[in-house]
Amino acid sequence: MFSIGFRALFRREVLRFVRRPKNTFMPPAITNVLYFAVFGVILGNRINEIAGFDYIVFIVPGLIVLGAISNAFENASFSIFHGRWNEYIHETLTSPLSYGEMVLAYVGASAVRGIIVGLIIAAVGRAFTAISIEHPLYLLVTLVVITALFAGFGIIGGLVARDFDDLTVMNQFIIRPLVFFGAVFYSLETLPGIWQQVSLLNPMVLMVDSVRYGFLGYSDLVQVAPASYEGIMPLVSLAVLTVLTVVVVGIDVYLFKTGYGLTD
Repeated sequence: MFSIGFRALFRREVLRFVRRPKNTFMPPAITNVLYFAVFGVILGNRINEIAGFDYIVFIVPGLIVLGAISNAFENASFSIFHGRWNEYIHETLTSPLSYGEMVLAYVGASAVRGIIVGLIIAAVGRAFTAISIEHPLYLLVTLVVITALFAGFGIIGGLVARDFDDLTVMNQFIIRPLVFFGAVFYSLETLPGIWQQVSLLNPMVLMVDSVRYGFLGYSDLVQVAPASYEGIMPLVSLAVLTVLTVVVVGIDVYLFKTGYGLTD
């Protein structure tokens, strides 16, 4: 199904982060221990239940989204930029791989890293509280889609970046703030009506809400959506994210075809 070249590139990209667990897996694990300790245990004891769930349980899905998409973005953007910086990406471009295979290898490997980090964060959360999975298949598909989406964004970031500081700015000052305002630590129901509508403009809300639905069977969007859409809102969210992922990956392929940022 996949060519030898695709498998080789995919394997190289996976081994690149698997062989450096202290740089790729330990930081999100330690960071989320702090998140759960501070927000879940210390503050959670002072906050009432949200939507019928303990506060620490309610924030687990959002923290998983934060870690998964940040690492998927970081892996793809760093890999592309590092290849440009050291000029070894030209070896990939001159290989018999199609542009689609190149992009899918980078996106697939980065999505794998994002999913692994998501699982690590889930394990950390499980150490602090009991969590269950209400819709496992929906959750799995959602994690694959959102990590692939941000791996696709990461490729764009790696192509437009002019130095390593640009990559840090994209991840730390664009992605993370959007996730924090994506209903990670609060429910949309707690916001005034106008702010609920404004929040819906943030695509991170769809991601956090979808993962939360997969874990808890609860969706903020179901609560704020028109009655006629309540039963299908999780599927609508997943469909929107899937279409967006396909579009972003298509843009990646186009940029590779045109050589944008690759031959500078």
